[in-house]
Amino acid sequence: MVKLFNHEWSKADLLRRVGHMQQLSGIRLLEAGDGKARGSRMLEVRTGSGLRFLVNADRALDLSSCDFRGIPLSWYSAAGDVHPAYYESQGLGWLRSFAGGLMTTCGLDHFGPPCQDGDLSFGLHGRVSNIPASQMGYSATWKEEDYVLEIAGEVRQAALFGENLVLRRRISSILGSNHICIQDTIVNEGYEPTPHMLLYHFNLGFPLVSEAARLSLTAESTLPRDAVAQSGLAEWDQFQTPTPGYQEQVFIHRLLCDEAGLSTIQFENPQLRLGLRWTFGTANLPYLIEWKMMGEGAYVVGIEPANCAGVGGRAAARAQGQLPELAAGESRDYVIDLEVVQLEYPQGEHHDG
Repeated sequence: MVKLFNHEWSKADLLRRVGHMQQLSGIRLLEAGDGKARGSRMLEVRTGSGLRFLVNADRALDLSSCDFRGIPLSWYSAAGDVHPAYYESQGLGWLRSFAGGLMTTCGLDHFGPPCQDGDLSFGLHGRVSNIPASQMGYSATWKEEDYVLEIAGEVRQAALFGENLVLRRRISSILGSNHICIQDTIVNEGYEPTPHMLLYHFNLGFPLVSEAARLSLTAESTLPRDAVAQSGLAEWDQFQTPTPGYQEQVFIHRLLCDEAGLSTIQFENPQLRLGLRWTFGTANLPYLIEWKMMGEGAYVVGIEPANCAGVGGRAAARAQGQLPELAAGESRDYVIDLEVVQLEYPQGEHHDG
């Protein structure tokens, strides 16, 4: 049975009421036609619950804009959607094609600031988010009583005499759902061990982000990245109005998990009665990097599950003995469930932030 429009429906009941399932839910392949986004393949996903999001097939199947019942959830940078042809790989050039969006993948062998690791030079947050997916496919089809929405593809980050890392990604939801499930497998198809750093850069914006918003998680430890973050450590879970001259604060949370090995992160705005909840395993994603940027225009909160605490970049992670690797032929699985949460409070209880 499908829960939709405050009612439960069977497959047969729904099919009797529509001419095509696109009336309720589905996936459409679109192509951007203007500006620096021109030529980018976008997949628009509608689950029927009011959840709508875009998947950028030319940017590692990352998640672009996202809204729920008309309320935007994700932050959008001044750069907007940018085709990977405009990617600047050196230094901070990554920022010129960083759209923000709901999720940008950072890695696969480096994230963090630009650095020099031996003979290799790395720009901000690595290359993978600027690589188009290949073998990309999508489907919206009934599987017994569930109408399942799926997008899948392969993203290969490779160089002669360098890494040969393959990301196989599947993004799925079902009719009537508020969930987005991201299932990734990353494999080293080379013949030598390869550094492997991965960070999922979720970006939340106004109106979800406001002075009423709060972040909740359970952590073994919470550390500031630097002196600027140290000054805001006591308020890492609280937010504020856009502030002139604000300097970004980054916090590193070493997560605790439940008996099933899962950690749950929730960002909520009581004034909107809306939130986002992430659930994922800490065996492969033991850290949550929080990016708190309360500036004017750059008004964004980053919720960033990561496989290591290497916010200083690959060279620093190596020096600290914290650089993950994939052996030749080794693969690693990552699963993140993201849910849009509609908040309910006991009658008479007020939450004004």
